[in-house]
Amino acid sequence: MRPSRNFPTLSRPVWLGLAFCATVAAGLGTYVVAQDGQKAQMAAYAKGPLVPLPPQPKGVPFPTEAWPRGQAPEAAARVIKTQFDQAFNNSDSPMGQTRAVIIVQGGRVVAERYSTGFDEKSKLVSWSMAKSVTASLVGIAMLDGKLKLDQPLNDPLWDDGDPRRDITIRQALHMSDGLRWREDGYADPVSNDAAKMLFGPGRENIVAYVTDRPTEFKPGEKWRYSSGTTNLISAAVARAVSPRNLKDPTGAEGYRNFMYDRLFRPIGMNNVAAEFDLAGNFYASSLMHATAQDWARYGLLHLRDGVWDGKRILPEGYVDFLRTPTTAEGATSYGAHWWLSLPNKQGTLKNGPYDSFEAHGFQGQWIGVIPSKDLVIVRLGLMTDESGWDTLDAWLQPIVDAFPAVTQP
Repeated sequence: MRPSRNFPTLSRPVWLGLAFCATVAAGLGTYVVAQDGQKAQMAAYAKGPLVPLPPQPKGVPFPTEAWPRGQAPEAAARVIKTQFDQAFNNSDSPMGQTRAVIIVQGGRVVAERYSTGFDEKSKLVSWSMAKSVTASLVGIAMLDGKLKLDQPLNDPLWDDGDPRRDITIRQALHMSDGLRWREDGYADPVSNDAAKMLFGPGRENIVAYVTDRPTEFKPGEKWRYSSGTTNLISAAVARAVSPRNLKDPTGAEGYRNFMYDRLFRPIGMNNVAAEFDLAGNFYASSLMHATAQDWARYGLLHLRDGVWDGKRILPEGYVDFLRTPTTAEGATSYGAHWWLSLPNKQGTLKNGPYDSFEAHGFQGQWIGVIPSKDLVIVRLGLMTDESGWDTLDAWLQPIVDAFPAVTQP
């Protein structure tokens, strides 16, 4: 089952007037990432293969500058119109206000709509979709040979000999770090750890707040959704790629440049704002802003196995790692900082296809990447009720069903 929908947990089924939820991935197989020198290699030891990630169709340019346009199949176009009218004309439903939807099939935008007051230039908040972005930053640092999946987080705020220093990046990406953290199950929203971190005593240094959490479980054994864990991962990336110096005492400038130079600008995400706290920590769990078209670019990068216009942005096979289900106890629809739709009916697409991997964010932010249909869907908005996630699930299913499976070359 997914995190409780009873209360604000900054994960999808959570309800805090804050937020976060994130991630997704799907596939049926078990993959391990091994480091060979500076090249990240992916090795499969499998219960079954993942659905292959389709290449960009010949003759379709990557949308680094502008999105190529196309048309959905006639039957799909009718379904899309019905679903769009339902979403954009009925903000009183539990799904709330839908502000932007983009559907990309075969590398082309085939449908796009915005609500009144929003357009293709509107930067919309990620909430926990930022967690998936953080996983991508880990991959880029791995490609540079600056991080390994199985190296410890080794946060300097933990003393030598502290067993928490042994928590690995892989375990943290799987949300199985074992730290005591509660992000759901509270009747009072200000009592959950995510709220305290972002808006309470941890707000000036979100990483210091998380490093103060004690160990509750052995790392790698139990899954627990934690926005704090993502911020620990981000801090490890920052230490690796942007060491502090007199000109950049917090490392924030170097880390921001790394994000833009290595991820955002190369794929045309030119309308992104990433927020940092006073101590120079990226709000990796929750706070990025980007246009719907840029969020679609981010989804397409992962649909194309981390390759953009012939250039490898993410390590070969890294997307397969992200979309492979974690085996940690308690995880039913989670990969490595991406959510999954799986045959257990716990994910977004209850009726499949079960290769969908997704970035989720509080209040219904959603990016779905569906290899079997060469499809990326982005929905951004403002839910008014927790039950809106069930409504969103049901709203998305007919759209996905309307597109035929693609034939792999």
